[in-house]
Amino acid sequence: MAAEPPFAIVIHGGAGTISKAKLTDDQLKQYRAKLTEAVNAGYKVLDDGGKSIDAVQAAINVLEDSPLFNAGKGAVYTWDGKHEMDASMMDGSTMNAGAVAGVSHIEHPIDLARAVMEKSEHVMLSGAGAEEFALTQGFTLVPATTFDTDYRYQQLLDAKAKITAAEKEDYQAKVNPQNLDYKFGTVGAVALDKQGNLAAATSTGGMTAKRYGRIGDSPIIGAGTYAENGVCAVSATGWGEYFIRYHVTGDICARVKYLHKSIIEAADEVINQRLVSAGGTGGVIALDQRGNIATPFNTEGMYRASRKNGEEPLVMIWRDQ
Repeated sequence: MAAEPPFAIVIHGGAGTISKAKLTDDQLKQYRAKLTEAVNAGYKVLDDGGKSIDAVQAAINVLEDSPLFNAGKGAVYTWDGKHEMDASMMDGSTMNAGAVAGVSHIEHPIDLARAVMEKSEHVMLSGAGAEEFALTQGFTLVPATTFDTDYRYQQLLDAKAKITAAEKEDYQAKVNPQNLDYKFGTVGAVALDKQGNLAAATSTGGMTAKRYGRIGDSPIIGAGTYAENGVCAVSATGWGEYFIRYHVTGDICARVKYLHKSIIEAADEVINQRLVSAGGTGGVIALDQRGNIATPFNTEGMYRASRKNGEEPLVMIWRDQ
């Protein structure tokens, strides 16, 4: 009897200064439970013979529905007290991609990113235009208050106070970093299905207290999301400006494709060498065509989970657990 082809899914719930001392036992259980639920949702799609693109969407939908993560329900606040969410998806079997940026009334931004990929001639739509397109595709716009949470609002007040104080000094993003707690919280998923197809997807509420319609790396193909059959699938989380400048997810796949690096080596080089030397912080989840997994990060922690065919889910937050 022929061996079953490899299939796997990896998810993340953001990287950053995740302090063991600050997480209560109850909070820890909540995070681990939700990560397990999300990775199992995607795994079931794969186990049933479904497509990788469906698996990543299913996993991210679970995370977007949870206030624990900075995406969908748990989206952070902008400087003006609003929510502006971004998401992207890439199908490695077709190299097709879709993304949305700055949407405020979409319950599951990753679903709209997929609609852009499959139902439009474009790759990225933003703001009111993206929501107008959503209406043509049968989406229901939800009130912006859908994404309000007390926890995130307190984060906004704290961030604004610290940012205002910092702006009394000469500030430039690449040389004078702000508190890292306000820059992270993206969710993402990568998957390999039984047919050998790779897919990647990323969804985020952006950066706490962001201004001027700022867009990070999450909706940008090659920066926050990338997938190509036979090569790899990658989803990123971190300080978006650096992931854009250094083309992080595309760079990792290029190293695998052209330099014949392993997915573990390629991801480590970009996250723990190239990005670190530039001053960038964050991490990625990556998966190759054989089901090999890499989850490097250069921050204190990264919420993540993975599951391969025939195995139980592995859920981790720090390097050792």
